[in-house]
Amino acid sequence: LYPKEFPGQDPRDCPRDISKDEARKTGCLNADHPDSYGHYREAFITQTKHHWWWKLHFVWERVQVLQGYSGFAVFLEEDNYILPDFFHFYKLMIEFRKTSCQDCDMLALGNHDSVRDFTGLSNKVLTSGWMSTKHNMGMAISKEVYYKLMGCSNNFCTYDDYNWDWTLQHLSGTCISKPLKVLVAQASRVLHTGDCGLHQKENCRPELVSQNVEESLQKAKDSLFPPRLDLSRVWPVEHKAHMKNGGWGDVRDHVLCNNYSKRL
Repeated sequence: LYPKEFPGQDPRDCPRDISKDEARKTGCLNADHPDSYGHYREAFITQTKHHWWWKLHFVWERVQVLQGYSGFAVFLEEDNYILPDFFHFYKLMIEFRKTSCQDCDMLALGNHDSVRDFTGLSNKVLTSGWMSTKHNMGMAISKEVYYKLMGCSNNFCTYDDYNWDWTLQHLSGTCISKPLKVLVAQASRVLHTGDCGLHQKENCRPELVSQNVEESLQKAKDSLFPPRLDLSRVWPVEHKAHMKNGGWGDVRDHVLCNNYSKRL
C-alpha cells in the first residue's frame, strides 16, 4: 500500500550501507537510526517481523469467532504442506498436554528434520525449551502465551533483530521470566515446501519440492493417525542467548510495531 513511503522504501531514506556521518550530511530521513551494525533499514527485510506481530495481535483480538476462546491457534505459512493426520495429531497433543505436560507453553507440530524414520517416530513427542531454528513451524500458541508476549511488546518491537523467531527466543527467559517450554512432534506433520523466499532467490525448483512431498507422503502413509502419544525425550528448558541479527534499528519500525497492540 505504501511502496514509496514508510513502511515501504521512501526514496528519502538512507541507503543501507552509508556511514552515519555521511547520512547526516545528506540529510536522509533516518540518519540517526542505523542498526547495531551500522546499517540502515530495508523495507523488504523489516516487513516479516511486522507481519508476524500484527498477525498475532489480529488473530487474538480482532477475529470475532475467537472472542472468549482460550485454547490454541496454530500458525501456518503459505509454503507449509500439512499431512493428512495433522488435526488428529493436534488433538492428541492437546490431550497429552492436559495430562502429562501442563507447563508446556507451546506446541510444535512441525520440525525441520527429514522424515527418515517416520514409522518409528510417528507417535513420539518430546519437550524442550523453545528454539527459533527448531520450533517455528506448525506452532500452536495459546491465548495465555499471547498475553505473555503482549506484555513484552516493547521488548519485541525494539530488539534489533528483523526475525520474529529469533526475537521470540530472546524474549524467552528474559522479558518472559520463565523460558517457554514446547511440546514437539518428532515426526513432522508439516512439510516445508518453500525453497525460495526471503533468503533464497535462485535455483527455485518447485517441481522438485512437489516430488519430495509425494515421496514423504508415501513413506509416512502407513504410520499416520497413531492412537496415542509417547513421550520419548525431555530436554532442558533454558534461555539460550544468541547474537542478534540487526536490521531493526529504525525507531519508525519500533513505533509501528508497538501500535499493533493498541486497540483502534
